[in-house]
Amino acid sequence: MDFNQIVDRKGTHCTQWDYIEDRFGENNLLPFTISDTDFMLPGEVRHTLSKRLEHGIFGYTRWNHQAFQEAVLKWYRNRFNLEIKKEWLNYSPSVIYSISLLIDMHSDKQDGVIVQTPAYDAFFKTIVGNQRKLIENPLLYQNGLYSINFIELETKLSDPQNKILLLCSPHNPTGRVWEKEELKKIVELCKKYQVFLISDEIHMDIVRKEYAHHPILELSEQNVAIVTSGSKTFNFPGLIFSYVLLPSETDRKAFRYRLKNRDGLSSASTLGLEATISAYDNCENWVEELNEYIDGNIEYVKKELLKKMSTIKVVESHSTYLMWLDMTNYPGTMEEIQKKLLEIGQVAIMDGGVYGGNGRNFLRLNVGCPRDKVVDGLHRLIKSLN
Repeated sequence: MDFNQIVDRKGTHCTQWDYIEDRFGENNLLPFTISDTDFMLPGEVRHTLSKRLEHGIFGYTRWNHQAFQEAVLKWYRNRFNLEIKKEWLNYSPSVIYSISLLIDMHSDKQDGVIVQTPAYDAFFKTIVGNQRKLIENPLLYQNGLYSINFIELETKLSDPQNKILLLCSPHNPTGRVWEKEELKKIVELCKKYQVFLISDEIHMDIVRKEYAHHPILELSEQNVAIVTSGSKTFNFPGLIFSYVLLPSETDRKAFRYRLKNRDGLSSASTLGLEATISAYDNCENWVEELNEYIDGNIEYVKKELLKKMSTIKVVESHSTYLMWLDMTNYPGTMEEIQKKLLEIGQVAIMDGGVYGGNGRNFLRLNVGCPRDKVVDGLHRLIKSLN
């Protein structure tokens, strides 16, 4: 695939391009914001969807069948050398919906849900929306690298009112890939204090070549769930399809009861299901090409900032297509930075304060796009802040 190809997304009701004014107050901006990419789906997936569209009937669709199960099992076997069981699989319309159901299943109102911050802002909304308490475990930031504050984490896990740890692995927005030893320690602490562990692994496939993602089920099958989707990897969040891995039969029954009986969502998105199966069956090489291209975008940004804007430090990126830019040494407040970006560069880059923790000193730059857009955006950023 030609990742350099620029596709005009305007006029498609696209959140990132068509509704930029909702968040930034202006419409004529070059966006590097919402965490989707500007890349077309792999050709094999587009072909699958075209063929399905030609059929012309889109009735109720089952997800619990061999084609879907085998596709996911093969993906985990090939990419992570992990054997999972088909009965662990459960459909969900979105990762955040899955998190919401698991919070409902494993805690009561006013119980605490622990999150390492800065973190994906939808976590906060879901926790508060479920009338639970957001318990922050701020990540340590030293020498340009984030790590988990395990001393504080254990203190918060030991509080009997904190029932859930919501882990982001790999981590959005910092890009950290947690090492196996870190994950082992997390699992041991959750087991010690009987805290349910939800691992959001939606960024699991977009990882720099020198790092390796370890699914949490590699380390434990007790009191744990993986929530994930192919939507970040292949860029089809608009097809509304994700899945959950639940080793516990009790959890599976409770999850499916809420999905079907309470919320009436057991029939899957036809096109989301087809896209997931096709992507997992046919597109592993495409993912390798995608990662190589994103690596190139990241290297370009790093070199240009080092050469032309050394006051901005780039946090080492282990994963995702989201760069985390440290603005601590830039002489100005985040409000002043955003004002310059909008008024001078006409470029929209996310204010890291949205993500809690120490995020107020950072920008989150989405480089999941053609190189020409990255070049243009970086030129606008440097022009704005010089």
